[in-house]
Amino acid sequence: MKRPQVAVVGAGFGGMQAAQSLAQVGADVLLIDRHNYNTFIPLLYQVALAQLEPELIAYPIRTLFRGQRRFRFLMDTVTRIDLPQQQIHTSQEVISYDYLVLATGSQPRQVDLPGVAQSAWMLRTLDDAIALRHQVITCLERAAHEPDALQRQQLLTFVIVGGGATGVEVAGALVELSRSLIRRDYPMLRRADVQIVLLQGGDRLLPDLPPRLGSYTHQQLRRLGVDVHLKASVSAVEPDGIYLQNGQSIATETVIWTAGLEASLPELVGSVAQNQRRKLAVLPTLQLAAYPEVYAVGDLANVQALPLTGVAPEALQAGVTVARNIRRQMQGRSPQPFQYFNKGRLAIIGCFTGVGKIAGIPITGFLPWFLWLAVHLVYLPGWRNRLLVLLSWLQAFGTGDRAARAILTSWHPSSASTAAPSTRSAQYPSTHP
Repeated sequence: MKRPQVAVVGAGFGGMQAAQSLAQVGADVLLIDRHNYNTFIPLLYQVALAQLEPELIAYPIRTLFRGQRRFRFLMDTVTRIDLPQQQIHTSQEVISYDYLVLATGSQPRQVDLPGVAQSAWMLRTLDDAIALRHQVITCLERAAHEPDALQRQQLLTFVIVGGGATGVEVAGALVELSRSLIRRDYPMLRRADVQIVLLQGGDRLLPDLPPRLGSYTHQQLRRLGVDVHLKASVSAVEPDGIYLQNGQSIATETVIWTAGLEASLPELVGSVAQNQRRKLAVLPTLQLAAYPEVYAVGDLANVQALPLTGVAPEALQAGVTVARNIRRQMQGRSPQPFQYFNKGRLAIIGCFTGVGKIAGIPITGFLPWFLWLAVHLVYLPGWRNRLLVLLSWLQAFGTGDRAARAILTSWHPSSASTAAPSTRSAQYPSTHP
């Protein structure tokens, strides 16, 4: 008897968890991703700000599935999915499936603002993080020998757009990086020359957490020297500055865009309802209503009765639920609704400070900062990666040094002012939630 063919598109948190669980339920599992590694997205900003080497948050997919005889991996780009015909079109072949799990994650939301796609630096993929690291270190190198005070100030001004968890993390990490490097490597620069600006379109930071924690985060960032602007809407981004709708402008060569995400999807053939962020409308069981053999997890799933925020624990638990439901379908039983168990939320600010909400209790200060590091160290795949990340953290937090500062791409002064940021994160498919 032919075993059911289950295809999983996307090797982020939800896709990897679904594939690992499905490989044990008696089905043949095919995992498709354009990379042969899983990216640990929560630590992406630490790669971008020279705290971790890129390889420490990337883990080979085949290593995770060693010994799984019914598992196959295909490194390829999915271009189209024909839902009525149950076929996946990649750049190399056409693949038929009995069950499909869509876990292609998210990408920066496409905004119709002049210059954002061309001049802003995104932070959603490993390529983005490496490119941003090169940009930040290059700005410091150029500023160290820039005689013009205005040009030097422009090089040392870093603007972050978006006051969610990623924007707060980047702002705090920039403070730590500038304090460390200026003291150790750039004595010709002053710490006061570095200007870090955080722009938030809403009226508070960390809108997914209680207002008290957003206010605390605001106060801590201000104490660290970050210039926080609330209700600040961007009108345009240029290579040499950012412009606000209130008429103000900030001279800078580094605008880091962390505001807003949308689902990253290939072309879908078939009628599927989507919301304004391109998320797929799914039943409580995470199935598409018109295609019960198709599931969506992570940043793709829009469950009306269960508001989700797109964090990694949601995707991991959804991956387990999908595997169980597919097994139930294979046995002729009805799928069960997805029930998310919220273990709490943590956010790191930097400089030994964080915020969180656990069991309904808000916490601030050193404890959530430490818990954030501990939780992510536990979930990071691979004992070698965990050990090296721990050693990197001990070096960074114990001595204040940032080791991952090498600029690994060619650079020369004549091209510095016209270098464009990486836009790879805006291209489909971004398969990491």
